[in-house]
Amino acid sequence: MTETASRPTLEAVAARAGVSRATVSRVVNGGDGVREPLVERVRRAVEELGYVPNQAARSLVTKRHDAIAVVIAEPETRVFADPFFALQLRGISKELTAHDNQLVLLLTEGRDDHARVARYLAGGHVDGALVFSLHLDDPLPGLIQGAGVPTVFGGRPGWSDGTRDVVYVDSDNRGGAREAVRLLAGLGRTRIAHITGPLDQTSAADRLDGYREVMGEDDPRLVVESDFTPGGAERAMRELLDQCPDLDAVFAANDLAASGALRVLRERGRRVPEDVAVVGFDDMLPVAEQSDPPLTTVRQDIEEMGRIMARLLLRRLDRRVPEEAPGGVVLPTTLVRRASA
Repeated sequence: MTETASRPTLEAVAARAGVSRATVSRVVNGGDGVREPLVERVRRAVEELGYVPNQAARSLVTKRHDAIAVVIAEPETRVFADPFFALQLRGISKELTAHDNQLVLLLTEGRDDHARVARYLAGGHVDGALVFSLHLDDPLPGLIQGAGVPTVFGGRPGWSDGTRDVVYVDSDNRGGAREAVRLLAGLGRTRIAHITGPLDQTSAADRLDGYREVMGEDDPRLVVESDFTPGGAERAMRELLDQCPDLDAVFAANDLAASGALRVLRERGRRVPEDVAVVGFDDMLPVAEQSDPPLTTVRQDIEEMGRIMARLLLRRLDRRVPEEAPGGVVLPTTLVRRASA
């Protein structure tokens, strides 16, 4: 007997439950109009027989694929090297799994991939999209809007033309940066440098703004743009020490950048925190706790951001829940003190 022949059918479930095939179909596919006692009989029969709905047939009824695209606007070398993306994907995956949805991961190596992603989304393969790590000149938002796919963004979108209503989830990047720099200033540090992230991303720009709100008219030599990677931060830290050898504190735009800064400070014979205090941003435990010394940092709940993104999108897709007005969810940050400051 083949696997197909032995698989329980809709008719077998109907016979076991003592109801019509149409009733089973409505229950299995989430339809309305079936009395609760019959719903329970059908569910019990499904469980007893081990019935698995045919996804293609179910999609014809529900107009849903139970699949969500996660679009990360970064090359795979960056995605798989940065724990931030693993944490966010874990939060998304947990929420989608809890609602029996599949995650479809789409990465963009370069501009040539944007049209491919847009074609896939427009092709009706998924019910919606979760998009994050956008850059200011990224064409993806416009392409996704053209595909007509419900979307939730990770991070505050950078466009301000007022033509697109968006739902997004972000952390209080500016407030967290203010708290980090205030801590350093409160420790008596007066030459506080900042290693930024890529300033074509709103998270990095907001953290720079928070730094400047505390520092006021900052010395331009104390701010060096980087790229959220350890290697980029190492180059930035060397530049800072060459330009301002008397600096006594560094606020790095993320924990990976802080880890790169710590390595260069150690190479140059600077003691942390005695000579130079260091604060990061993210509180990614594999990085922050294993740094030498352990890293003082601003904590954002990255996994929870992913969960909320998925939750908001699923609510938009649920026809039983009225669609809420577009807007942003901004999660609070907290300062975590360790040995680096």
